[in-house]
Amino acid sequence: MQQWIADYLSAQQRALSSISPAQLVPLVEALRDVYRADGQVFALGNGGSAANASHFAVDLGKGASDKLKRRFRVLSLTDNTPWITALGNDYSYEDIFLRQLQNYARRGDVVITASVSGNSPNLVKAFQWAKENGVKTIALVGAKSGKLAEISDHVVVVGDTHYGRAEDVQMHILHILCYAFLEHPEWAD
Repeated sequence: MQQWIADYLSAQQRALSSISPAQLVPLVEALRDVYRADGQVFALGNGGSAANASHFAVDLGKGASDKLKRRFRVLSLTDNTPWITALGNDYSYEDIFLRQLQNYARRGDVVITASVSGNSPNLVKAFQWAKENGVKTIALVGAKSGKLAEISDHVVVVGDTHYGRAEDVQMHILHILCYAFLEHPEWAD
């Protein structure tokens, strides 16, 4: 058992090491730009990545914003269960994020997702609409990359296909994006 845990931790460290600081700079800059323009940030994902989207929205909207002159406008599209189920029931599950973006998103806003496969139809459909409507897109994907890597403005590929490890590294990245402004509020100016 101890060896399995050691092997898991070793693999987790390799997955984290697959990300370079240079890959994250454009993501911080995209958040800085949307903040300066008083635009909105939308976070979305499925399963564990839905929880990560909610966590990111809290950390950016509360934690990072506490240090800034004004607050980040951020919304997790995973949190309104009645709306999500109405959209899934009345249209299709593929539309649950797209239809919310159609209500809220404007040109120059940012939508960010984490997806291990990079191929979730509801994420791809939302990102395609975003691209067509001038909304900037950020995708954190697993090693297989998927369709999201092809259509996103900014992509970070985690060098692992294991769902737990990839999601953990994606949450590391989301924390870095928040703490960039929490620990360096001057970067938002």
